[in-house]
Amino acid sequence: MASKTEMSKEQKISLELTRLKRIYKKLDPNIFKTVEPLLENAAFMAVSLDELQEIINDEGYISEYQNGENQWGTKQSDAVKTHLAMTKNHASIIKQLTDICPPSEKKHSRLQAMRDG
Repeated sequence: MASKTEMSKEQKISLELTRLKRIYKKLDPNIFKTVEPLLENAAFMAVSLDELQEIINDEGYISEYQNGENQWGTKQSDAVKTHLAMTKNHASIIKQLTDICPPSEKKHSRLQAMRDG
């Protein structure tokens, strides 16, 4: 299997989607069908955010622009703007998914089982 950096974007998204689907596999099938588009968006955004972070690390947070013949300035880079907006959207989706996440099965110790027993 190729390393994570050697994989295509589609492969990374597929891998992330598989990971997310494993978490939600115990949901009622009807609820899962409703949640599946959120999982797909979350996977896409997670991979895209990683790519944007690489761009920001390589190119920096600020870009220069020319406004007129002799007017230059700096502004927040487009990658940073996109990253910020996508981070908010991703956090919203993760919150929605967390709220409907199936409860984890607690493992009780033998001592706890004897106390409850």
